[in-house]
Amino acid sequence: MTITTFAFILTGVLLNACAQLLLKAGVNAVGAIALDRATLFDTALRVLAQWPVLAGLTLYVASVAVWIVGLSRVDVSMAYPMLSLGYVVNAVAAWWLFGEMIGPLRMAGILLILAGVFLIARS
Repeated sequence: MTITTFAFILTGVLLNACAQLLLKAGVNAVGAIALDRATLFDTALRVLAQWPVLAGLTLYVASVAVWIVGLSRVDVSMAYPMLSLGYVVNAVAAWWLFGEMIGPLRMAGILLILAGVFLIARS
């Protein structure tokens, strides 16, 4: 994988991770969403009125565009596992931004993901 291709793949992963964090920030402002038929439409409007949700959706679109460029340059069996880096980015960012805990098992999982991505990238 060339540096340029890796940059496209990594940019797609990071945009996707940022989108997820923005969506979380937006729904945190709304609170837990009840799947109640009577309030579902109003709740959906409240969620969509949150700027982080709109920004997150925009970043998802951008991440797909960048991902497609990267995917056109490398085997899907190499590119797709790189998406798991998003789990690592999101776990660390959620700890930092939202105070979410990273316990020993979660940390072990993060290290396994990093090891797996390293091995795939080296193949």
